[in-house]
Amino acid sequence: MYLVVRQTSLRELTNLGMKNAENLAIPSVRNDAAFLVTVVGTTSVLGVLTGQLPGDWGFFVPYLIGSISLVVLAVGSISPGLLQAAIGGFSTIFPDYQERIARHEAAHFLIAYLLGFPVLDYSLDIGKEHVNLIDEKMQKLIYSGQLDTKELDRIAVVAMAGLAAEGLQYDKVVGQSADLLTLQRLINRTKPQLSKEQQQNLTRWAVLFSGSLIKNNNAIHEALVGAMSNKATVLECIQAIENAA
Repeated sequence: MYLVVRQTSLRELTNLGMKNAENLAIPSVRNDAAFLVTVVGTTSVLGVLTGQLPGDWGFFVPYLIGSISLVVLAVGSISPGLLQAAIGGFSTIFPDYQERIARHEAAHFLIAYLLGFPVLDYSLDIGKEHVNLIDEKMQKLIYSGQLDTKELDRIAVVAMAGLAAEGLQYDKVVGQSADLLTLQRLINRTKPQLSKEQQQNLTRWAVLFSGSLIKNNNAIHEALVGAMSNKATVLECIQAIENAA
């Protein structure tokens, strides 16, 4: 099944129901900012309070507490993965976070199913969120750097599905960074290379196409969100899709 990319505008994304369409491809810093503000704020308050301790304790304890913020920043610079894991765990304080993950990954699963990509497995675990696809032909093309634009167009829709699902539901998209990175890696392995303008249009079109599929299959998407949230197997998820259809 091949898809045809066409010129796509932000207005079309807005008309589809995407909230803040102009910011969809801009990585969200909501969780990162909240984590850092919490760390700095907490250590500042503790530093002031412990500064009232008698003698040398009033100097050394605030100094040690204050260094926590510097350690966090250093870890972020040296090992970003560790910091992201911490931020991921911290992000559970947001009431919508787990629901976002479920909607996001269910969108990848559903669009992959609709476009004929077999799903191997999935996870909604924080820090390990993913939907793995099986397509030997596609994998060979990607790893050899010979992915053509027709195949890229199809898999781009799957890659942007999570972003589209969040954009239709929430004012801000939080989980798009990994999806955009995945799409960029695929674009970099495509022959012939796309221009910057073509890459931007492909991203918008893929969001529009996947968003349209999600909106037109809303009941199926909701059923899949429920199944995945209950840790259903891949087979049970497919059954949920087919029953809802």
